[in-house]
Amino acid sequence: MQILQLKETVAFMRYRKVAMIFSILLMAASIASLAVNKLNFGLDFTGGTLIEVGFEDSADLTKIRNVMDSNGFEDAVVQLYGSSRDVVIRLAQRDGVEAKMIGNQVLEVLEEGTGQAVDMRRIEFVGASVGDELAEQGGLAMLTALICILVYVAFRFEWRFALGSVFALFHDVLLTLGLFSVLQLEFDLTVLAAILAVIGYSLNDTIVVSDRIRENFRKIREGSAEEIINISLTQTLSRTFITSITTLLVLAALFFKGGALIHGFATALLLGVFVGTYSSVYVASSVALALGISKEDLIPEVIEKEGADQEAMMP
Repeated sequence: MQILQLKETVAFMRYRKVAMIFSILLMAASIASLAVNKLNFGLDFTGGTLIEVGFEDSADLTKIRNVMDSNGFEDAVVQLYGSSRDVVIRLAQRDGVEAKMIGNQVLEVLEEGTGQAVDMRRIEFVGASVGDELAEQGGLAMLTALICILVYVAFRFEWRFALGSVFALFHDVLLTLGLFSVLQLEFDLTVLAAILAVIGYSLNDTIVVSDRIRENFRKIREGSAEEIINISLTQTLSRTFITSITTLLVLAALFFKGGALIHGFATALLLGVFVGTYSSVYVASSVALALGISKEDLIPEVIEKEGADQEAMMP
């Protein structure tokens, strides 16, 4: 039965060296892009001006964006706020220009471009110091998540699986950041939330694979570590495929129909889910195998009860 099972498996680990070289090249390219191009931080991190306005009738966000873009406010982020007539506009920081002056310019542009009377509800300035604090706290959140994951997986499974899982998560986050750096997509708090969601998704997939590998190491007596890992990956392939496809379908809908406000969020999750599925198979498992994971490492120790020797000697 075991020999038949070995023959029916997909030889994932046969291509692990090619996959690792491919991953290392992508990670190096991401690091290079982050060092040269850096990230295109949004208003949440760089600071800027927030303007809330009210329209007479329902606001056409597409028309408002076109009006702002044609009048020198290409960086404007426009969204509804509370109702269809209340709109919030966020603008990047402009040196030497007061927030009140920017607000008056925006009101004139909107009234002329939309043909409606526009009321100023509020105007706020978000300083760069707030942006620096958000960037620092966001980085600390990701670092804390990775450390907690390392401790949990090491305790729950084995330290080789823990290192493989954390390396896979680092791989996923780095490639996602690299994409935003290469394409110079805006990186704001919604994208940061998407990256944290990618960490959770990738970890869940890796835990499922690791649990099946541990189970098969204890159950299958014959076969090398590479063969058992191939069996485990094959057994979880249908689950991984179905989960990834259904998630990607939802994210594709958000990407194409969700609008400009969550475009970055959907982009980060689309790449993150795809890369996270790949890393669960070829990164986490490959690292554990390269570190020498074996059956002996996953077989639980038998703890003898106190007084068992004396009971065995009694007639």
